[in-house]
Amino acid sequence: MTISISRLFVLFSLVIFSAHSVSAEVNVYSARKEALIKPILDDFSNQTGIKVNLITGDADALISRIKSEGQFSPADVLISADVGRLVRAKQLGITQANADEVIITNVPAYLRDEELHWTALTLRARPIMYAKDRVDPASLSTMQALTNKEWKNRICIRSSNNIYNQSMISGMIQTQGEAKTLDWAKGLVANFARTPKGGDRDQIKAVVAGECDVAIANTYYLAGMLNADDEATRKTAQQVAVFWPDQDTIGTHVNISGVSIAKYASNLDAAKTLIRFMLTDEAQVWYAETNHEYPVKAGIKWSQTLQDMGTFKAQEVSLAKVGETNAKALMLMDKAGWR
Repeated sequence: MTISISRLFVLFSLVIFSAHSVSAEVNVYSARKEALIKPILDDFSNQTGIKVNLITGDADALISRIKSEGQFSPADVLISADVGRLVRAKQLGITQANADEVIITNVPAYLRDEELHWTALTLRARPIMYAKDRVDPASLSTMQALTNKEWKNRICIRSSNNIYNQSMISGMIQTQGEAKTLDWAKGLVANFARTPKGGDRDQIKAVVAGECDVAIANTYYLAGMLNADDEATRKTAQQVAVFWPDQDTIGTHVNISGVSIAKYASNLDAAKTLIRFMLTDEAQVWYAETNHEYPVKAGIKWSQTLQDMGTFKAQEVSLAKVGETNAKALMLMDKAGWR
């Protein structure tokens, strides 16, 4: 059995820190729901002796709270489910650089801030989902093709105020420029089956209900439905399949759940130790198996649900740039009539 040098470094850091700081604590502001983050934080506390004080809430609200608290903010760590929020936090001056070798070694450059103010913890893909009984996957190809007349009144997607859609459009701006992205957005809007409403799960349900034939949604949501305790939810999800667009060119758009250290973190060592822990094999496996998100570390096995959706080529656009063009993406969507 072999253990990588980076893995040994993380384990050594956890052991040394816990040995000297049994009474330490770390304050985490998380935009992720408690059920999706607390179990792994509890494991961290059990292994290190570091107490985690968790505050959950809306991402924008948490960011505004840290900003208003200023130098008196108790926040040590900010966790968000979208790169746009992490970039915004950096722009507001409420985060600090964390040039940890564990991050540099384990997280691809396009999935972390150039100045290391934030890093991805997991990946979330946003492909096309289609009704198995009404759509031949051979009729699908690229995101661009969804603007073709054959998809008139057949597409469901969330509104333009959704951060996942804004980041997807930002990624398009990076890969094909504003003019082509605007044309695409106008063509997509023309093919909407209904006025955008609801979350990603609602788009999936709308496909099954026959309101539309295809939807754009994160695999994370479909996976959650496929593994739900409720049988009716599982049966709904089983009627939808995933198609990976743009595999011969730029790849499918991906986003992240990620983390930053707060500018005025008073428990800095504990914050850094927590982030190292979140990038261990153990934590990455937990994310993949329990939350059905794609690990950022190479070599970590995906959950069976994700494996069943198939492998795919991910779009390797700098997510820092995606976050920086968020406002531009929103204005472009407005011009396209995307409400």
